[in-house]
Amino acid sequence: MSAPHAYERDPYLKELPVRVLATGSDDGRSWAVLDDTVLFPEGGGQPADHGLLGDVPVVDVRTVEGRAVHFLEAPVPEGPTLLRLEWARRFDHMQQHTGQHLLTAVAADRFGWETTAFHLGPETCDVELAVPSISPADLERLEEAVAACIRAAVPVTARRVLPEELPGLAVRSRGLPEGHSGDVRLVEIAGVDLNTCGGTHLRSTAELEGLKLLGTERLRGGTRLLFVSGGRVRRRLGAAEERNARLRVLLGAPDPGLAEAVAVKLAQLAEAQKALRGAEEELAEAKAKALAAAGLPVVDAHFEGRDLVFLGRVAKQFAELPVGGLAFLTGERDGVGVFVLAAGAGSSSDVRALGSAVAAELGGRGGGSGKLFQGKASLERRAGALTLLRTPSP
Repeated sequence: MSAPHAYERDPYLKELPVRVLATGSDDGRSWAVLDDTVLFPEGGGQPADHGLLGDVPVVDVRTVEGRAVHFLEAPVPEGPTLLRLEWARRFDHMQQHTGQHLLTAVAADRFGWETTAFHLGPETCDVELAVPSISPADLERLEEAVAACIRAAVPVTARRVLPEELPGLAVRSRGLPEGHSGDVRLVEIAGVDLNTCGGTHLRSTAELEGLKLLGTERLRGGTRLLFVSGGRVRRRLGAAEERNARLRVLLGAPDPGLAEAVAVKLAQLAEAQKALRGAEEELAEAKAKALAAAGLPVVDAHFEGRDLVFLGRVAKQFAELPVGGLAFLTGERDGVGVFVLAAGAGSSSDVRALGSAVAAELGGRGGGSGKLFQGKASLERRAGALTLLRTPSP
């Protein structure tokens, strides 16, 4: 049988004396091939380990033509050195991957839900199950069954077998990798699961600490089930407690009443926004009427702290009034200058042509049709744009 790498021989090994056999660069990334490695290369849904080769960070590990290629932040020389594993990342991955094996086994054996895919993400993990949907009651039963296996401290072991031995074993597998040849690695949770897998795993289900199901999503006729294991459960609970503490202060409500308090606040906000929109419509109408009442060929107004939405409301109201003049409106909010040119209902001005000339004068851009033209621009040359509008065409 093939000699496994150090990460497979002992997934708890944190450092290893190695020899750099070859180095190079791929798309600007330095890489090195070693005589052995304690770093797991990405595969089977599990991300690659990180670590240090000498003093140089290893940021990725990939299997390329049967070799574990280590991608580095900087070049390294060939020869002997020390390879050190980023243990916290590895142990987290071991907890998540072992949790997936246990979850997959329980879901299949007790509920008949086969796993079709697995993804180990930086915050959460998920398995895709061949079942259209899962009820809340079934999720609760599944989580409790997994918890029972964790409490039982079931041993987890790995071994390699020859391909011809597989038919005589009750192996759970989604199939071997394309092009695989030679012996096959099996990971076993005693009495629970026997699975083909090349990843790193815990010694016992007790080291999982816990597994929490987070919810489901519909997916291509199946169901994606999200979960976290081990330290992620505690970190997630800690973050939730910290968030709830802030919400209790902000909302003045205990944990059970937080959702209801948020719902009340959202309803109040919706009412306030509705009232604000009504007030802004009234203000826009009053501004438009005041501009029209001036009776001038070109009127103007600047609205500090107002955006294009408000200017558009004033312009729309002005364009509906029975006047023959033009309104040049500008505003500035968060350092962004905007303008609108509007023609009254009785005007025959070519607003599109005039608007384009104004945009050019302001060094901006815009567009429009009918009675309105709007855009964004610097307002430093606002006076020049106003003079342009007030100058009679030859």
